Amino acid sequence: MTTTPHPLVTRARHLARELLLPHAERVDQEGLPPGHLAAVRESGLLGVSAPEAYGGAGAPDAVAREVQEILAGACGSTWFVQTQHHTPVRLLARSELPVRERLLRPLASGELMAGIAYAHVRAFPRVPVRATAERGGWRFDGTVPWYTGWGLNDVMLLAGVTEAAELVFAFTEAREQPELRASPPMRLAALTAARTVSLELDGLRVPEESVVLRTPQERFALVDIPRSANASPAVFGVAYAALRLLDDNPGARETAQALRGRLDEVRRRAYALADHPVPQEHIEERLELRTRAFDLMRAATTAAVVAGGGRTMSLDSPAQRRAREGMFLLIQGLTAPVRDAQLAALTQTYT
Repeated sequence: MTTTPHPLVTRARHLARELLLPHAERVDQEGLPPGHLAAVRESGLLGVSAPEAYGGAGAPDAVAREVQEILAGACGSTWFVQTQHHTPVRLLARSELPVRERLLRPLASGELMAGIAYAHVRAFPRVPVRATAERGGWRFDGTVPWYTGWGLNDVMLLAGVTEAAELVFAFTEAREQPELRASPPMRLAALTAARTVSLELDGLRVPEESVVLRTPQERFALVDIPRSANASPAVFGVAYAALRLLDDNPGARETAQALRGRLDEVRRRAYALADHPVPQEHIEERLELRTRAFDLMRAATTAAVVAGGGRTMSLDSPAQRRAREGMFLLIQGLTAPVRDAQLAALTQTYT
């Protein structure tokens, strides 16, 4: 953790302590109230990585990671909806296309909240969503299997693949319309409150001025593989939250102390690699540390369930919620290299 907290880290801790954590079990069962996201907006956390010139905080990556840890450790559903927002902000900050001037400031300030609808492009050469050039813009057809925050965010970053294997990323409104239909919110083992749906696109038209990026699929994969190989701050957030539950149980404090020391070391090494100036280097080590972080998160959440005993079978158990959120994190951003690394590690452990 940072020695002298950044103001946004301080705000995140206050938000977690005063609002998110006290209501997390109710949110998990009943849904994410708009007031939670309003509090995130008002705290300035949506602009943590946005340029100061556009109303953001321009905070270092270390601060952004710590904010995500804190939110994930307090309420997984709130964390998951707001974390979608940061990729569009970062992409706009790097873009030189006209959409930057239209959307970056309202997104950085929290006036608008963004979701993402592009994970399906990782399925290539399968193409769930096709992008086709038309006069003045693009047409999107197909199915977005997962979209989180439906009814909670304002715009979405949508991606499709052209016949020439080019990826087109563009912004559109996150609302029902004749060419865009949402399924009912999915009932999931974890994070149902985050309102995840699938989207059916039938000739959704997006103007050229809403495009933020066009890039060959191969080039995107070169950037995406090292990015997905890094350990997620949310994994550490959930793991540390489970260890805090153990701290409250006198019979489990020794277990918490042992796991915390290992988690601290993996976190230190994983973040050092995340800050490495060449993202394409040390991929195997990044994957190893990501997998090790998962192992420790599972151990911490399992220990919290064991220490809690039979009462953890109740749906309002904090230990059970964190175990389910941990299960979700195992499959979030599950690219083929990440899946292979996790399965290989499990094979080695039990053979």
